[in-house]
Amino acid sequence: MSDEGSLEREYYKILDTVNEFDARLLTVKGWGVTLSLASLGLGFQYSHYGLFLVAALGGLAFWVIEAAMKRHQMRHYVRLRDIEVIEHGLAAARSPSQPSSPKIDWAWSQAPDVLSGRVPTLPERPEPRRAESYRWVWLFPHVVFPHVLSVIAGVSLVLLARWGCLGEMRW
Repeated sequence: MSDEGSLEREYYKILDTVNEFDARLLTVKGWGVTLSLASLGLGFQYSHYGLFLVAALGGLAFWVIEAAMKRHQMRHYVRLRDIEVIEHGLAAARSPSQPSSPKIDWAWSQAPDVLSGRVPTLPERPEPRRAESYRWVWLFPHVVFPHVLSVIAGVSLVLLARWGCLGEMRW
């Protein structure tokens, strides 16, 4: 068994793991939406504004869970890029005129340049630095929505009910 073949197997195994995270993230998002909408609906049905608070706290909890899972998923990107760089070097040594290797992670980082008409660079390891996107993952639009809407709706309805704007409601 060659190292090259084992690298490629590792690459696609990590890619499968990353893709499995997406399915789990959709499940978390679905449960968050279900809990929040059910809580909001029951809050109106039973005139009980404590359920609006449940919707807000549930939305916040699922938002935090999704952000943590996304960060775990992103940790696999480093190894994916390492394997892409190694495989590209091996492919270039075999066929300098047309090296072919997996470039899925690399393609995502190069897409803005290619779509803007600039020439993409060769696969390379990113410079060691703080990853701003990793730090702010909880604010990515695909992570924050719809959880932030549940939080805003829940908090807004709690305040409106507390101030008496929603009629007779109990805590």
